[in-house]
Amino acid sequence: MRVATIVEIEKLALGLPEKERATLAANLLESLPGVLSDDDEVVAEALRRNAEIDANPDQEVLLAQSDAQVSD
Repeated sequence: MRVATIVEIEKLALGLPEKERATLAANLLESLPGVLSDDDEVVAEALRRNAEIDANPDQEVLLAQSDAQVSD
């Protein structure tokens, strides 16, 4: 049985749609020990927001919409 290399896995992952890449990235980060101690709260917030978007994609706000809301 042949095991894929990290280069092959990365190539496949980068070929995924954006939401699937985000979910994969979040899952991979979640699987790591607390090596991001200074940023743990930021990572936790990003994972929480990603889970919210996955649960209700209609609530997703595009960056341009967010920028427009902030500048109003």
